[in-house]
Amino acid sequence: MDHPPGRRALSETRAAEPAAPPIPDGLDATLVLLRHGESTAIAEGRFQGAIDVPLSPVGRRQAELAAARLAHPHASPALPVPLEAPREIVHSPLARAAETAGLVHAAASAPEAFGDGIVFRADAAFVEVRQGEWEGRLATEIAERWADVLAAWRRRPAEAHAPGGESLGQVEERVRPSLQRLLETLGAGRPPGTLDRPQVLGNADPIEDRPWSILVAHDGVFKVVLLTLFRMGLDRFWTFPFDLCGITVVEFRAGRATLRAHNLTEHLAPLLEERAQALSAARERSGAL
Repeated sequence: MDHPPGRRALSETRAAEPAAPPIPDGLDATLVLLRHGESTAIAEGRFQGAIDVPLSPVGRRQAELAAARLAHPHASPALPVPLEAPREIVHSPLARAAETAGLVHAAASAPEAFGDGIVFRADAAFVEVRQGEWEGRLATEIAERWADVLAAWRRRPAEAHAPGGESLGQVEERVRPSLQRLLETLGAGRPPGTLDRPQVLGNADPIEDRPWSILVAHDGVFKVVLLTLFRMGLDRFWTFPFDLCGITVVEFRAGRATLRAHNLTEHLAPLLEERAQALSAARERSGAL
């Protein structure tokens, strides 16, 4: 059957639209995303994917600083999260994320912070994007041996992926059910919110009494999480950067996701100061000018 001009293009565009995000109707809540600290593989310049590597000493210090901020989120500089304790700390089971999450849980569960009662669990759906033959290899080797594939991955991430690794479509398929479970748990027992209230920041709309949870995972899987929540195509994979131990805050208003803060790293400033002091001390010992 022939279509009037423009109608076929419109129907094809609709068919290609990303699926609706797995957000419960009326959800009023906050989800904090925390990327893990530096791993030993990152320190060595290796691609990680789903290989299990621990935090480096620098990564552990990054995680400690992030944990301290999340345990006292309303100390300056305050995070836009509710006043009550987080309901859950969910994490990828890979060591670099599990170690980071463990430090967050310990700090948040301290008596001077939120105390006991925060659910702490691993979810394998949030492991990093599997990178097949690239995992564990130096970035320089990958750039030399798989130059064309690497270039395609950087330019067309929804179409290309590492040999033997996962496509972004496969990652989204495994992430979506667990993301839905996390959000349903977050909103359980809460009345639905309404969009008939101020939507512009700065207007009166307190979030103090809404629930929140923390998800500790990886750069690639977090990119997919945000694209899923904001109903954006996987071709936009490189849109959202995530620094090591950077904090991102997604606020849900009556079931609609809002990016309240992204990739906050102010809490890592002491590490930069410590590095500068160490370099200064090393120069003094060497006598260098």
